[in-house]
Amino acid sequence: MSGTQKAVVLQKKGEITFEDIPAPEITDSHYVKIHVKKTGICGSDIHYYTHGSIGEFVVKKPMVLGHESSGVVVEVGKDVTLVQVGDRVAIEPGVPSRYSDETKSGHYNLCPHMAFAATPPYDGTLVKYYLAPEDFLVKLPDHVSFEEGACAEPLAVGVHANRLAETSFGKNVVVFGAGPVGLVTGAVAAAFGASAVVYVDVFENKLERSKDFGATNTINSTKYKSEDELTEVIKSELKGEQPEIAIDCSGAEICIRTAIKVLKAGGSYVQVGMGKDNINFPIAMIGAKELRVLGSFRYYFNDYKIAVKLISEGKVNVKKMITHTFKFEEAIDAYNFNLEHGSEVVKTMIDGPE
Repeated sequence: MSGTQKAVVLQKKGEITFEDIPAPEITDSHYVKIHVKKTGICGSDIHYYTHGSIGEFVVKKPMVLGHESSGVVVEVGKDVTLVQVGDRVAIEPGVPSRYSDETKSGHYNLCPHMAFAATPPYDGTLVKYYLAPEDFLVKLPDHVSFEEGACAEPLAVGVHANRLAETSFGKNVVVFGAGPVGLVTGAVAAAFGASAVVYVDVFENKLERSKDFGATNTINSTKYKSEDELTEVIKSELKGEQPEIAIDCSGAEICIRTAIKVLKAGGSYVQVGMGKDNINFPIAMIGAKELRVLGSFRYYFNDYKIAVKLISEGKVNVKKMITHTFKFEEAIDAYNFNLEHGSEVVKTMIDGPE
């Protein structure tokens, strides 16, 4: 399998091309070669395409795109025991250092040496063959499709947020933002047993879609003049109760402020969405209500396995996320389509090359 392979490459801000790159060869005995079958387009891909950077991660040289992928194992290193040739797998795309304090404490998502696919300077998965360590693959049951396997990546983000929030049976959860990450976050909350999952967004079509992702109540925040009014509406939707959990997937200041205000005393707030670096929010309430305020970054140990299990057991239907599909040869068109039709796209899937 040596030689070259086609790759979808972000050359620089605003320019994606097809390039021939060397096909990878296994050099680590615990690594596996995967024939990539499906890859979803993530919002971060689009952001790198349009801006050339996300925070401190700057595209300084050509980078292969893609990190939401699944495929088939075609070759294994001599010491691999967890998978074998022919296994269908979801690929967890971030590999930490095995030696950092963060990894050893179980929080490998925070490892400062993380090599994450399609995050500068590391290449992504929009290729035919991709290498990954055996312990960062999750086997897919036969009834789980490659498309669903690729959706395990965004779903793992929702799993991580809900595990941090300690979502469990009987709790009321409010999710701000009904984009792709918000949808999977709410769906996981429902799967974890939340009694109510209230979605808040500014677009009716997104709120309507949230009904397929665990929504018990939906609120269009544009109908209300102030965050205090929005706070009261959320309580009203919960029959006068306050939610124990609020998860922000919007990054919008008004959502963050409303979440802190509406939470029940002793509740949990989790920040998933990215917004402005600095905002004003009611910090006094955090102390007075003794709230748990947590950041959520990607996913860590077992999140991916839980995501695949939720899909496998039918507790989250990720198929409803997939709104558009393109062939590998149409990958550049797929990115441009996402860029131009963002309001109608939830998840675009790109086929792997044959």
